[in-house]
Amino acid sequence: MQILVTGANGFVGKNLVTQLKNAGYTDITTFTKENTLEELTKLTATCDFVYHLAGVNRPKDTQEFFEGNGTLTEQLIACLEANQNIVPVMLSSSTQATLGNDYGKSKCQGEQVVREYGNKHQVPVMIYRFPNIFGKWSQPNYNSAIATFCHQVARDLPIQVNDPAVVMQLVYIDDVVAELIRCLTGDELRQGEFCYVPTVHTQKLGWIAETIQSFKETRETRETPFMGDALTKKLYSTYLSFLPENAFSYELKMNVDQRGSFTEFLKTVDYGQVSINISKPGIVKGNHWHHTKNEKFLVVYGKGVVRFRKIETDDVIEYHVSDEKLEVVDIPVGYTHHIENLGDTDMVTVMWANEPFDPENPDTYYLEV
Repeated sequence: MQILVTGANGFVGKNLVTQLKNAGYTDITTFTKENTLEELTKLTATCDFVYHLAGVNRPKDTQEFFEGNGTLTEQLIACLEANQNIVPVMLSSSTQATLGNDYGKSKCQGEQVVREYGNKHQVPVMIYRFPNIFGKWSQPNYNSAIATFCHQVARDLPIQVNDPAVVMQLVYIDDVVAELIRCLTGDELRQGEFCYVPTVHTQKLGWIAETIQSFKETRETRETPFMGDALTKKLYSTYLSFLPENAFSYELKMNVDQRGSFTEFLKTVDYGQVSINISKPGIVKGNHWHHTKNEKFLVVYGKGVVRFRKIETDDVIEYHVSDEKLEVVDIPVGYTHHIENLGDTDMVTVMWANEPFDPENPDTYYLEV
């Protein structure tokens, strides 16, 4: 199958072409604003399917709306018909097609052209009226408010929210691309004369802005956003894609003493805390127990022993650990415990606790093993 993608250098186009290749489609031709109408004629002579994503969002002159969204669509269909190559066409339209603005009118123009083409030749056409699309490779101040917010926040620049109560309908680029690829096998989702992306997120603009701003703060608090919420998860991925290339990394506060160091890595309200413990040779750390707090230890470098003793008993239990065999040791409540470095080098242990450390209620009681 030879697939033609117009607007291949745009936000949706880049993501679609990349994922088509990942899915094993190798015969992909592209049409961008650098190409000529003569080249479009050649490209439409041999293609088996057309993704028509090319369009104009923010022109200098409103007439460009009709040229980029209406006239170009007419030229595409004319090329297919001139080549007598009647193939399925997918069209990227917008929910604004229901509005009376010039952008919406130009999108309606393109829809009508594709609809008539499908009816005339009895060939499948797929018209999507997309709401706001967000995700990686989008352009700030062009594709969406989310792209602008992410770009600004990642660079410590202010953002402007005119009306935080405005409710937005959002679709994530990966969900869009997954649906578009279904078109190739005739599995697209339809409702009436339009196709649609099944996962749509509805949220107020103020919440979106506050959530994106909170992402930057997580580097200081070490708290991860709540990944149980699908929209938050997708917004966070989008935000990270806008980080400046010299700002991918950030330092952690290392609590260092003569025994080694202890560094908090990640915290979550619901899923606990991950820390990195480094112990020098011969050092013992711990000798305490918990009522409710439980932990998991994983030695990833060096060798040592984790010892336990159930409080009010004398029996000591030992678990030897090393980087030669990665093994997680659970730390049950009611057992005093410690970990000792038995090697000649530093021992590195990844430690998980089921709750972030609370200095007001540490639930930690000193007792030697």
